[in-house]
Amino acid sequence: MKKLFIVAITALGFTFAAQAQDAATSTNGGQTAQGKWLIEANTGFGGQAGTPAANTGFNLNSSDGETSWSIGAEGGYFVADDLAVKVGLGFQDYEGDGSSFNYKVGAKYYIASMIPVQVDYVGISEKDADENPSFLGLQGGYAIFLGENVSIEPGLRYSIALNDDSYATEDVFQFQIGFALHF
Repeated sequence: MKKLFIVAITALGFTFAAQAQDAATSTNGGQTAQGKWLIEANTGFGGQAGTPAANTGFNLNSSDGETSWSIGAEGGYFVADDLAVKVGLGFQDYEGDGSSFNYKVGAKYYIASMIPVQVDYVGISEKDADENPSFLGLQGGYAIFLGENVSIEPGLRYSIALNDDSYATEDVFQFQIGFALHF
């Protein structure tokens, strides 16, 4: 019975992958083409509450009685087929520790128009901070195109802390689910 279950799950996975490949081949030919626009919102899971995750997406994190949340969005322009230059803005609140304004600049490349990889610089601006932390972000995932203008992009993100003297000296690893509109 256990082997039958594994075979069924594997077959279901291959069926889903084949359908996603067909959908991507038939619908995203122009979605990541030069001259198109991209608007994204991400949800982030992971990191530690109270630690800046350099977030320009939607996030809610609670750990050891501390809660942090963020809201934001990103936009981009495809300067070449499958290559978008992006900017993002976000706001993050740390329970009892204040809040921050986050900004992001970077580039996103779609390998075979379906596998997005991204590199970016994220800065955090806090009022009355001695030093504002910054991160180098590395991200990768898979784009599931649901139609002409919509994709869901689950992936992993690793934010590398660039400041040694800041309070945010820890790297942050997150699982993200992105929602993108392509115009």
